[in-house]
Amino acid sequence: QVQLVESGGGLVQAGGSLRLSCAASGRTFSTYAMGWFRQAPGKEREFVASISLNGRRTYYADSVKGRFTSSRDNAKNTVYLQMNSLKPEDTAVYYCAADPGGSSRFWSIREYDFWGQGTQVTVSS
Repeated sequence: QVQLVESGGGLVQAGGSLRLSCAASGRTFSTYAMGWFRQAPGKEREFVASISLNGRRTYYADSVKGRFTSSRDNAKNTVYLQMNSLKPEDTAVYYCAADPGGSSRFWSIREYDFWGQGTQVTVSS
């Protein structure tokens, strides 16, 4: 069991940056692959980024590739999402999620057993 708490969301102008953090409870954080998803009003939750157990492999949705970077600090039980060159279409509630053991289907919501409560990111034009 792991509990996740996101922070760092807010209102930013287009072209700006935000850094999201996701703090995890428990002593087994390093055994979870971590994912970031987002959900805009009226839309389905979508994959944004994933990072492997040791942080050496990262994967990104095409829509954020080159702008977003995920990292993790297993000593601090925290995963990060650095978001640069933000666009209005990035506006959504952002969620972090934990995948026990790490699945090859890192883009699939079904692979993640634990979810945070979400943090709102709003990008104004």
